[in-house]
This record gives sequence, C-alpha cells and structure tokens, in this order.
Amino acid sequence: MRHVARLIGILTIWTMSLSPSFGDDLITILSLALENDPTLRQAKANYLANHETIAQSRSALLPSFGLSAATTRLTSGPTDSIYVNIPNPINGDLVRTRVAEDHSFRPGINNHNWGLGLNQSIVNLSNWYNFRSAKASDQAAAVNLAAQEQDLIMRVSMAYFDVLRALELLETNLQEEEAALTSLQQTQQREAVGLVAITDVYDAQAAYDLARNTTILQRDILQSRYEGLEALTGQAHPVIEILREDFPIIEVDGTLRDWEIQADNNNLAVAAAEYNLDASRQNLKARKSDHLPTLDLSGFYGHIVTAPIVNQGIQIFGGATDRTSLALSLNIPIYNGGVINSRRRAAEYQLLAAQESLELTKRQLTQNIRNAYRRVNTDVLVISQRQQSITSAQSALDATELGAEVGTRNIVEVLLARENLYRALRFYADARFDYVIDTLVLKQVAGILTPQDVINLNEWLQQGS
Repeated sequence: MRHVARLIGILTIWTMSLSPSFGDDLITILSLALENDPTLRQAKANYLANHETIAQSRSALLPSFGLSAATTRLTSGPTDSIYVNIPNPINGDLVRTRVAEDHSFRPGINNHNWGLGLNQSIVNLSNWYNFRSAKASDQAAAVNLAAQEQDLIMRVSMAYFDVLRALELLETNLQEEEAALTSLQQTQQREAVGLVAITDVYDAQAAYDLARNTTILQRDILQSRYEGLEALTGQAHPVIEILREDFPIIEVDGTLRDWEIQADNNNLAVAAAEYNLDASRQNLKARKSDHLPTLDLSGFYGHIVTAPIVNQGIQIFGGATDRTSLALSLNIPIYNGGVINSRRRAAEYQLLAAQESLELTKRQLTQNIRNAYRRVNTDVLVISQRQQSITSAQSALDATELGAEVGTRNIVEVLLARENLYRALRFYADARFDYVIDTLVLKQVAGILTPQDVINLNEWLQQGS
C-alpha cells in the first residue's frame, strides 16, 4: 500500500511539473489509472484482507483478558406453611401443628457477580509457527501487489500505444485511400480519351473500394482502442500525445546473462513463490507441533453477592464473597480421530506443491527473459529492415508511375507498387510500437520496471499535429 501511494505521488509531482500539453500524456493516464483501475483496487483490497491474518495469528500468542458480570432475579413459590399450637387432648401439652400451606409467593431476591479472567498460552509451538506462516504469506501478498502495480504500468502502456498504433495506421490508410482516389480519377480521365482500357478503370475502382473499406475498419479499431484506455481510468481521453519520430531504437544494454541474473534477483513472481514456499514450511512445522503438549496459564478474580435466604426466620445462605484462582493447564494430545495426522499429511502435500510451483516459476522465468531479450534485439533489426523496405517501395512506386506515363507499365503494376508502399509503412509503424512495448516487457520480466521507465518514455511524446 505504501508503494502504491509513493508511486502515485511520484507521478503526480512529475505531472504537475510539466507544462500544459495539447493532449493527455502517458504519465497523466497512468496516474489516473493508479487511482481508478478496478483491477488494482481489487488487488489492494485483497492484500489488506490477507494482511489481517497476521493480527489474527498473533492473537494466539498474546494474553486474552475479559470481564464478565451477571445479575439474577429469583422468586420462589409456596415453601412456608402455617403452624398453630394445639393442646394435646391426652396430656394437655401444646403441639406445633401445620394447619395450612402458604400459597403466596415470596418476595424476589437478587444475586450479583462479576469477574476478571486472564488466559495466556505459555507453550504452544503450533501457534508460533502459524504466526510465522502468516507473516510469510503476507510477504508473498505484498510482492503480488507490487506485481499488480507493474502489470498496471504495462496495461496502461500497451493501451496507450495501441491507440497510437491505431492512429498511425488510420493515417496511413487515409493516405492510401486518397492516393487510390486520385489514381481512379486519373484513370477515368485517361479512359475517356481512349488512352487506357475500361479494365484499368475497374482495377482502379477496386483498389479504391478496398482502401475505403480498410479505412472504415481502422476507424472502428481506433474507437475500440480509445475505449480500452478509458476502461483503465474511468474517463475518456480523446486526444493523447504521440511518439516522436526520432525515438531511439537501440539494442538491449547488457548481455543476456546480465539480464538473467537481474531476473533471478528481482523477478516478483519468483519472490512470491519463495515466500509461499516459506509459508508452507512454517505451516508444516505448525501441523507437526499439533502432536506436542501445550501449557496454558489462566487466572480469575470474582466478586459474588448472594441475597440471604431465610427459612422459618433463620438465614441459611447469603452474603458477599471474593474468589481468586490461578491455574496451569497441561494438555497432551493422544487421539482425536486422526485429524492431526491428516492435517500434517495435507501440509506435506502443500509444501511439495509450493516447491514445484517455485521450480516451474523459475523455468518459466528463464524462458520468458530469453524471449523478451531476443524480441527487443529482433525488433531493432526488423525496424531497420522495414525502413529500408519503405525506401525501396517508394522508389519502385516512382519508377512504376513513370513507366505508366510513358506506356511501359500498366495500372495494375502501379496499384501493386502503391500497395507495397503502404504495406511497408504499416509494417514499420507496427514494428516501432512493438519495440516500445517489448522494452517494457523485458524490464517487467526482469522485475526492474519502475515509474522512472514510464517517465523516461513520456519524454519522447509530443503534441500531435
């Protein structure tokens, strides 16, 4: 939670330091996403809920103290009889004789008591290991939350550059549509004066229709990308800043082994798996300790007030008393239906699962860091090649158009050359944005993706035309 707040603070300060811009930039949108993204807020809530298990497990190690009190109202039925002295007809002595029952209820009486109780576990290894397991689980949850923050950086960056990718592709499609329309109009004019056949008009019309259809589809894709960005922040971003043309395209700094070492030391998924393994170890120790004796200390102080009970004018009970007790309780588990052994076996299987999970995570990390490293360097080569392909395609189109003017090339060849050019432009745009995202993915896999990376990337954004 502190990390999230610090991250928001860093980005907020950076945003405030910037001069007013034409549209929203990457930092602005990421700051909004950190505050409003439902996925991250859910992760925060889950972390806070899990964090409470530490306090719950710690409570078993601490003393418990409680106050109890009660008051009781007692009433009784006809317990007294009516007696009179009657002379004995034989000797004349007076004899106490019961002549009737007293059917009236006696007045009620009140009894009061209160007490203070204290309980403290003295020896209970199971509770201690449960506490240590909870702490390890909390550390794993904290790492997972940090991973969610990195994931949000990636989701925002991907959504942002998906919008820019769609914008650039739409612009390219519009240029292609305009060129196709110009070509169609020129072909229609030339067909009208008998310079070309009607089939050339049909070919030009088909090319324009295809370009127009592609533009319509790309507009829909662009709208979808904008909506994806809105889903992260809860508000629309109709204008965002674009990536500068001079954005540097360079190979990865450092060898693959360097990045593998960084990933081994910093990858959050591996760290979380290690903490989960530690939690499983502590849980197994706790379950083994369930077989051991426990020793508890308990103390009590109570004050009891009992109303007097009078029978035939004689008080036989009642008054106030104080009661104090102090006890040590030893409990030795012997047999409880096999549940202790069953819980121990379950803990052993959970430990085995945690070990395998860590091993799997490490293997996946090795594969992922190698793939990410290779992708970035491949992107650099691809971008260079696609820059060259644009130059080649433009030269081919110029030559083909010139040939068409002198009659050595036909409209189909011109259309094909133009299609190759705009395909090369689209491929180049795709490659640039793939490179941007892949560089961030590489840092995420290595576990070193930070807000500073976003800030550095944001510096290469500029107001769109």
